[in-house]
Amino acid sequence: MNVKSLLGLPEELAVVAGLTLPQNNGLVEGKVNKLKLIKRMGYGRAGFPLLRQRVLHAL
Repeated sequence: MNVKSLLGLPEELAVVAGLTLPQNNGLVEGKVNKLKLIKRMGYGRAGFPLLRQRVLHAL
């Protein structure tokens, strides 16, 4: 193996693992997306207590 192929090895392993393993971070990404949506919808309303209540109710 030459040096160039060794430098790309960690990225290749990450791609292979991401495509072959059953675990992924889709659930977490979905929760983050939902939180961002709630935050955008509440723009201009009451402060943090209402945001906290809406987030806890949604999750």
